[in-house]
Parts: sequence; structure tokens; C-alpha cells
Amino acid sequence: MLGGTQRAVTFDRLLVNIGNDFNPDTGSFRCRLPGAYYFSFTVGKFPKKMLSVMLVKNGMEVQAMAYDGYQKQGRKVQSQSVMVSLRPMDTVYLLLQEKPDYAIYSNVGPYITFSGYLIYPDSTSTTPSEEPRSAFSVARTLSALGESRGRREREALTFDVEYVNIGGHFNRTSGRFTCHFPGAYYFAFTVGKHPRRAMSVKLMTGRGEVRAMVFNEDMSRRRETQSQSLLLSLKKGDSVWLYSQQEDGYAVYSNQGRYTTFSGFLVYPDVESMYRDRTFT
Repeated sequence: MLGGTQRAVTFDRLLVNIGNDFNPDTGSFRCRLPGAYYFSFTVGKFPKKMLSVMLVKNGMEVQAMAYDGYQKQGRKVQSQSVMVSLRPMDTVYLLLQEKPDYAIYSNVGPYITFSGYLIYPDSTSTTPSEEPRSAFSVARTLSALGESRGRREREALTFDVEYVNIGGHFNRTSGRFTCHFPGAYYFAFTVGKHPRRAMSVKLMTGRGEVRAMVFNEDMSRRRETQSQSLLLSLKKGDSVWLYSQQEDGYAVYSNQGRYTTFSGFLVYPDVESMYRDRTFT
């Protein structure tokens, strides 16, 4: 699919469509049940073309972007994910940059996928549940450049856009998520690489235990995104955060397209541990 040939990315293979809220012919998901939805997509880059695909809400609000500015021969894929709060009749779809210098690639592989599902329904529109809820999704619109200052404390990457923060357990100012309900949590992050800078971003817990990372030592002028995700078992009070290498020569890139995102949510609460926390003698 070449940039400028059509507005939304459409699909010819439908694997799951519970509720029939997604239309593969238009590429659009239309919300019926209000709540917090998690979306993820992977797109293939066409040889000798650039890649820029945006997750768009209601036709004009860019939520996040997958990008690769490499115009030479070669195919690869880029991924992105984010959680957004939707109301009835809100629409979400993928938009390819409309200039002919951009294109996406797929075949019977397939390279291009798009998924979404409801994490938590809006509690005001459904029967209140006693099940614990904890979820966040944030983004940056500014780059973060490393500077040579010698040894210093590892500072968390902070964020200025908040899509979802159910429970208020993520602090944008400190860049840290604090576990209030013990259990298994899913975390995903995508990071933009700055031109002429390397990228090294780690998912950390506690005082600095590394759980996962993305890395790119390409020092060329190209921009691109890289993604990572994992499940973690957390106890009450545990903290999770992203750390970007702070030395000169490293950076995180983002702008209003929101290249850099960070999301997490509770998948399975540890019911036994929560019960023990509530008991006393």
C-alpha cells in the first residue's frame, strides 16, 4: 500500500472479531462499550520507502506512531501499542502517511497485523465490580538527550501525555508505576531512536533491576522505533519504570507523533495475597 492511495489501512484477513465492532473493509474499529481499550499493531516497511503509520482516534487525534526513515533496500517490521479511553461511537484506525515516499509491505506472511481489546469497561456504564483495576498508558512528545555528567542516580523516563491511569498508580512526574494490587502485570513500551544517537532503554523494577530492554547502536541520521513487552509478577509496593541511558551519545526521540509510549495493566490479581493483606489480628 503506497502513501496517498487511501486514507486508512484496511485488512483482508479477519482472525477474531468479537462483537463485530471492527470493519476490515474500512480498517476502522467503532466503540460500542465505553472503557479502556488496548491496541497494538505491527507494520512492514516497503523496500526503498519510508514507514510512518499512526494510530488515529476519531479521524484526527494521533495516539501513537510506528516509524522508520530508512529508504534503502530491505524489509523490516515496526510495532507500537497504546491504551486509550473510548466512548460510544469513537473510532480507531491506522493511517499511513499520505506522501508517496511512504509505503507499507505485506504478503502471505503476513507482516501487517492490528489487534485491540477491552481491558476495563467503564464502571459507570456497567455493574460495579469488586475486582481490582490497575492500568496506565502514557506517551512523550519531547525527546530526551543524554549528557555526560559522570556517575549519577538512574533517573526514570518521564511522560507528558496520559491516555489512561486507572487507579492513579502511575506518576507522570516521577515516571514510575507503583503496584497497589499484587499479581501478574503486562507491560509494553515503544521508543523512538534519535538521529545520530544510540538508544538504550531498560524496563526496571525496584532499585534498578533490569527486566527487559531495547537497544540500537546505529549512529546514522535515520529515525525509527523499537518495542518490547513482558509479564511481571509484582507485590504490593513494587515499582516499575523506564530508564534511558543518560550518557552523551544516547537519546530517546519523540514529538507530537508520539513515538515513545509506555503501557501496563493488571492481567491476573493475586487473590490469596490480597486476602492476606486485608486480614489482621
